[in-house]
Amino acid sequence: MAENAQAGMPQIPFGKHSLSRLILGANPIGGGSHLSRFVNLQMKRYFTPERVQALLQHCEDLGINTWQSGPGHLQAYRTFREQGREMHYISLAREDPDDPDVIQRLASGGTLGIVHHGEVTDVLWKSGEIAKVREYCKTVRDAGVMVGISTHIPAVVEHVVSEGWDLDFFLCCVYERHRTRQELKALLGDVPIPLKEVYLEGDPPRMFDVMRQTDVPCLAFKILAAGRLCDRQEWVEEAFESTFRQIKPNDAVIVGMYPEYEDQPAINAEYVRRFSSLSGAG
Repeated sequence: MAENAQAGMPQIPFGKHSLSRLILGANPIGGGSHLSRFVNLQMKRYFTPERVQALLQHCEDLGINTWQSGPGHLQAYRTFREQGREMHYISLAREDPDDPDVIQRLASGGTLGIVHHGEVTDVLWKSGEIAKVREYCKTVRDAGVMVGISTHIPAVVEHVVSEGWDLDFFLCCVYERHRTRQELKALLGDVPIPLKEVYLEGDPPRMFDVMRQTDVPCLAFKILAAGRLCDRQEWVEEAFESTFRQIKPNDAVIVGMYPEYEDQPAINAEYVRRFSSLSGAG
């Protein structure tokens, strides 16, 4: 069944491998809803180890052949592989004095690519220390896995491309979540309460524009605005269609999925099969 699904799921070249254009994200599994602490707790309650494995198996059966997560889920991935399953694993990582061996642990655990964590990338960008990210990427390259950078800021992609960094792919959040109080005041004329994440409809086109200016694969994430576009299924469908109209043929999307109330993996896989050709890939 999984082999037949792979044949029907659009894919992109990724080094020596191929990735499905729909990639499973990790935030719901880890209880990171970006909505509220109550939703976080519900997600953590739902995703028992058994349900995580069931979700991975269902995704693979649908042709979704890649899971993007972090070091904390590496053991769950290895458990999945020990059952004879074959999804790829892409992991976020960052400089961490308390975990100096994280890159080697991920590489030896079967991780296909390691991505500098976007939360940290953006802090270093705003503090003028983006060169630290380049050094981290060199360490990842030395570990023998594919190298990526995650960011929520289009200017970071532009900077990395203009300087010709040695990397294989980007993770691009289509919403710029890290605006300061001053930036929000300038944009909106006011500041939301609480001062947290603000999702603006003009953000995705700006990120898609810089993604199209790169040659390497870009994996777009938060195309559903961290669940804010999930209240109506027509909004979800519109987000997938709009995304695939604007990304390159060698780009893909990362989507977190919560299957308790509806079969989100199957629904999303059908959208990708339907809309993939809009960006020039069959």
